[in-house]
Amino acid sequence: MHVYDYVGGKLDWLAAGLPTEGTNATHARAGAVARRDVPTCRLEEPMRAVRERATAAGWDACVVVNDERVVLGLLRAEELRKGDEERVERVMRPGPSTFRPHVSIDDINKFMMAHDLPNCPITTSDGRLVGLIRRDDVARATPP
Repeated sequence: MHVYDYVGGKLDWLAAGLPTEGTNATHARAGAVARRDVPTCRLEEPMRAVRERATAAGWDACVVVNDERVVLGLLRAEELRKGDEERVERVMRPGPSTFRPHVSIDDINKFMMAHDLPNCPITTSDGRLVGLIRRDDVARATPP
């Protein structure tokens, strides 16, 4: 039987949002632009409570996570307007497109425009929520 110790590489370093140096260090990255104050919710919560919490915080989105903050789904504005007594798990968008913190803003901008997405979760390589990046944040961070 062989046992291997996993040693993280450069992509793990970048995915963790740790500082970098060199010519690429100055490029805007998802982890630097993502909003970390995004509201989160659980699968079993009623939509009314989630909507009220998100709206009170000034958001039109909420990320569905488990106890380890692994992203399970996403509630965008359209879903937040649905059924007061419905549980999140019946309304959410399961398995949303996510990006790692090291992905360039240019790449995210292209993807969001091509798929007409108002926002995207940013996660670590193991799926834990880092934050939510909004299209207007991407537009401000994208060089002309």
